[in-house]
Amino acid sequence: MAIEETRKFVETGEYEVLLSADEIRNKVKELGKQLSSDYEGKCPILIGVLNGSFIFCADLFREITIDCEVDFIKISSYGEAMETSGRVRLRKDIDAHLNGRHVVVVEDIVDSGYSVNYLREKMEKANPASLKFVSLLLKEGTARTEYQIDYVGFRIPNRFVVGYGLDYAQKYRNLPAVYLMD
Repeated sequence: MAIEETRKFVETGEYEVLLSADEIRNKVKELGKQLSSDYEGKCPILIGVLNGSFIFCADLFREITIDCEVDFIKISSYGEAMETSGRVRLRKDIDAHLNGRHVVVVEDIVDSGYSVNYLREKMEKANPASLKFVSLLLKEGTARTEYQIDYVGFRIPNRFVVGYGLDYAQKYRNLPAVYLMD
């Protein structure tokens, strides 16, 4: 997306800011502090879920004050739609060995729960010492299956959002805040 298009998106006022860059930054610091405390004396591995979580994962990684590692997995359930297809597909697997490791899966947003359950099942097969999930956003009222998120940044309404890594058809990821887009 051209920078000019992004500026237009922000400046037109057509889209409402849901979470400002400052609100996000403060929450990421809080989550980093909590993870640092919870994993004191351990070396967790963060598994970022591409593409959406890459910005959140990088910022969170920098806020963690203990030794930790990072790897990435890429899955897809949306394509270019605004609603999940319900079918999760693996696009890129992790390289790290998880056996006996403390694994923290980093999601940008959780709504239906399909991706979380897919990832939980996949990660548990690797026999980690522990497995936790952190998500910047948890969309309320959209669960289609039961799931557990251990660390939640923000609970948001059932609206489509973009920015801070979240996209619509691969656009708007580079926006510094989270915007409502209907």
